[in-house]
Amino acid sequence: MWMYLGLLAALFLGLHNLCKKHAVQGNEVFPVLFGTIFSGFLFLLPLYFGSLFYEEQLINMQLYIAEIPWKTHGFIVIKSAIMASSWILAYQALKHLPITIVTPIRSAGPFFTFIGAILIYQEKPNFLQWIGFFLIIFSVLLYSRIGKKEGINFKRNKWIFAIIGATFLGASSGLYDKFLIQSLELNPQTLQFWFCFYTVLILLVILSVTWFPYPEKRKAFKFRWTIIAVGVLLVAADYFYFKALQDPDALIMLLSAIKRSQILIAVVIGGLVFKEQNKRKKLVPLAGILIGVGLILYS
Repeated sequence: MWMYLGLLAALFLGLHNLCKKHAVQGNEVFPVLFGTIFSGFLFLLPLYFGSLFYEEQLINMQLYIAEIPWKTHGFIVIKSAIMASSWILAYQALKHLPITIVTPIRSAGPFFTFIGAILIYQEKPNFLQWIGFFLIIFSVLLYSRIGKKEGINFKRNKWIFAIIGATFLGASSGLYDKFLIQSLELNPQTLQFWFCFYTVLILLVILSVTWFPYPEKRKAFKFRWTIIAVGVLLVAADYFYFKALQDPDALIMLLSAIKRSQILIAVVIGGLVFKEQNKRKKLVPLAGILIGVGLILYS
């Protein structure tokens, strides 16, 4: 069951990435990021008030936001700081790079998660899983050659390093999620609500320095409906992902790989919507990534 929940998370993540590309075009990254997280927070807010006044009903619906100790709040703040850093780097890169380059690099995240799962959680991969992961990494390297044809030098372009950093931080957060869900026994909606709350606070501090004091930046900001859509789609994706992680048999290394199937939406549909270059050539490494994911699932 947890694998199917992972595929649902991948579906919503793919749609989330398409909306995110539209939201950041011509906009400052920080206010867009704040708008998306704040939208997700507002989406979850009725569950919080419902948990206060209609506790039994929310428990029966498995949407109850539980009370947690201050120590647990501290653990969630750490996750918020990690993901805020990852998103800031990823949004900056997405603003300056084609989505068909950014998304495959992000697909290397399972490799970092794979290593962490072995070292931290002692998850044991088999032969096919090794082949699948290395096939994913090799396919990402093929994208670098295609990227040069679009004027993107992978060694000198700072946005490439930004998306690599975002990928590493995102993978670290994925490993941390297993600790929060399984060891601290947080339910998905409780983790999501407080995560959004603390991330909003972090972004408010950043905006108070980089955006609010500058009227010209505020006037240049263009609100788009996709800003709200990104927040709601992310909440949906994380909910199914955390539900999958609640299963004690769930392997974080496999869930991380399953989530990468989102690139089918991002590369194929995104390439058509944003009219990016070399779409056919990008299908070759895309196939490699999908085969790698398929091997992991088959194993």
